[in-house]
Amino acid sequence: MADPGTGSVVGPDGRRRCPWGVGDPLYLDYHDTEWGRPVTTVQGLYERLTLEAFQSGLAWITILRKRPAFREAFAGFDPETVARFDDRDVQRLMADPGIVRNRAKIDAAISNARVIADWGQGFADLVLSYAQPGRPRPASDAEIPAVTPESVALSKELKKHGIRFLGPTTAYASMQAVGLVDDHLVDCFVTIEPV
Repeated sequence: MADPGTGSVVGPDGRRRCPWGVGDPLYLDYHDTEWGRPVTTVQGLYERLTLEAFQSGLAWITILRKRPAFREAFAGFDPETVARFDDRDVQRLMADPGIVRNRAKIDAAISNARVIADWGQGFADLVLSYAQPGRPRPASDAEIPAVTPESVALSKELKKHGIRFLGPTTAYASMQAVGLVDDHLVDCFVTIEPV
């Protein structure tokens, strides 16, 4: 239950967390060990961007539950490998019940891998340039935006380079996931070192 004075909730181990980070063990683990922690590799950034795009219109828990299957289906999110996927791979992915079988999202993931494989480290450099260290942490979920001027700008810049299925909301969710912003509530026990 949320403490009315803080916005955080007490988890099963007695630690204060962001409200979404309790309830399901997958959420708990993702919140505590991954969400908001810096991701700086091309492969890691491609994975988060792809998973956030697949999440669009779905609950994040769906993606967390399917994440092992996504990693297997998309060759560990190695952009060089996914960039070589062809029509047979698309059909394989569309038939895979372990992932979200959405043709537009699958096509975008493969197209994005091609762009990122060609772009290389420049992709990571661009994404990481949108880090916002020192921004105050929110006191409650109500203070966490869905879109920011930075996510609008990042989305536009990535689209300009050919990245698909990425609007400002998905861009912001990706920014949160990879530690470009720290949206853990101010009284959440998780502390993040900035990118």
